[in-house]
Amino acid sequence: MKIKDKNRKELVASSKYYIWLKQLTNYMDRYYLDAALGFAIPGGIGDAITALISIAYVLFSAIGIRSFPLTLAILNNSLRDLLLGLIPFYVGDVIDIFHKSNVKNMQLIDGFIKEDPETVSTVNKKAVYSIILFICLCIMIYIMFRIAIAAAKYMFSLF
Repeated sequence: MKIKDKNRKELVASSKYYIWLKQLTNYMDRYYLDAALGFAIPGGIGDAITALISIAYVLFSAIGIRSFPLTLAILNNSLRDLLLGLIPFYVGDVIDIFHKSNVKNMQLIDGFIKEDPETVSTVNKKAVYSIILFICLCIMIYIMFRIAIAAAKYMFSLF
């Protein structure tokens, strides 16, 4: 963990970016905006938009906290959320309601800032296999995008 100085931890936890991430988490997962965007914008586009929004967590962990293992764990959660959201015929969007990757990412950030031993241990364990999983998730996301596009084309061809 890179946050060694107690003053630095307090600055990170009280920063405007951190407070904004807390609010973003509420909107995306507690008010179901993540799933709503997937339902509202078909063809995987809504899910891609929510994946772009989750870059905020990645940037905060990489730049604000400066932790490579935490950044990998957050990328892992965000890509898994994108993959689940891309399951066709709105099944992925229903799963998105329960997956809540933004809440999980915020819990990792909070636990890491507070030096919760369980969270730090979880993050470090995830960092070991996250790179391989990252590559696999990217490949699976590409395949799911292709399937979602094909399914959307098929659905539109019916009309």
